[in-house]
Amino acid sequence: MPTFLSLFVWTEQGVHDVINTGKRAADFRSAIQGAGGEVKNIYWTMGRYDGVIVFDAPDEATAAAVMMGGCSKGNVRTETLRAFTEDEIEGVLDKIS
Repeated sequence: MPTFLSLFVWTEQGVHDVINTGKRAADFRSAIQGAGGEVKNIYWTMGRYDGVIVFDAPDEATAAAVMMGGCSKGNVRTETLRAFTEDEIEGVLDKIS
C-alpha cells in the first residue's frame, strides 16, 4: 500500500479552533481507515508547517479524496507527498533505461 506524507498548515479558522486539533486528528484517522488506509503517525511541528501526517492509502486517488475532504472543512491547507520505501525505490530505479 502506498505511503504518503502530508504537511499541513493551519488556516486562520484552524488556529482559532486549535483546542480541537486532537479531535480533528481522530476524525482524519477514521476517514483514512474508512477508505481502507491507515495513519502511521501524526506529528505537530514548529516552523513552516504546523504538522505532518504519515499514512498509507490504497492508491493516490483515495489519498487525494481523503485529503480534499479534510481540507474542505477549512482548518488546514496541505501538501501531500508520495513516499517510497527502500524496496519501492529499487523497483523505480530498475526501470531507468
